[in-house]
Amino acid sequence: LKVPPYEYAHPMELLDKVVSRGQVPLLVALDGITDPRNLGAIIRSVAAFGGQGVIVPQRRSVGLTASAWKTSAGAAARTPVAMATNLTQTIKAYKERGVFVLGLAGDGDVSLPELALAKEPVLIVVGSEGKGLSRLVTETCDAVVSIPISASTESLNAGIAASVTLYEIARLRAKKG
Repeated sequence: LKVPPYEYAHPMELLDKVVSRGQVPLLVALDGITDPRNLGAIIRSVAAFGGQGVIVPQRRSVGLTASAWKTSAGAAARTPVAMATNLTQTIKAYKERGVFVLGLAGDGDVSLPELALAKEPVLIVVGSEGKGLSRLVTETCDAVVSIPISASTESLNAGIAASVTLYEIARLRAKKG
């Protein structure tokens, strides 16, 4: 059995498609995620919470492997994954198009429950499993968001952090008013 290679979307075409459908963009970019199970879990959460796609960088990151596909539990078949040649440049291009870029970090300056940008076009950036967000990506974000957790827990897994953030944005978007 021979399976053709996965065809990645272009990050700007992904955004164009979301906007052309009249949707408020809710996308996730991965900054150095190397575990395919995290990618699969993030794809599944994007699908579950109304997101429209995932962006992976071309280098120093996992691609859509068989393991990622399996972990997505079928969500990878209906949730586009785009590949960015340069993640920082892609983030800047999204910002120029009116998308707010939110990085996730334990020491973020905005607490997730107080996020005022949830109803706006949003790109959530999730950092690598060990190092978190890279310096250049952090400097490019509009805000760095933290998820309040128990002091006895050092940090959340990248896939879990993305899921919690996507859930909270979906919850805030569903609120009337």
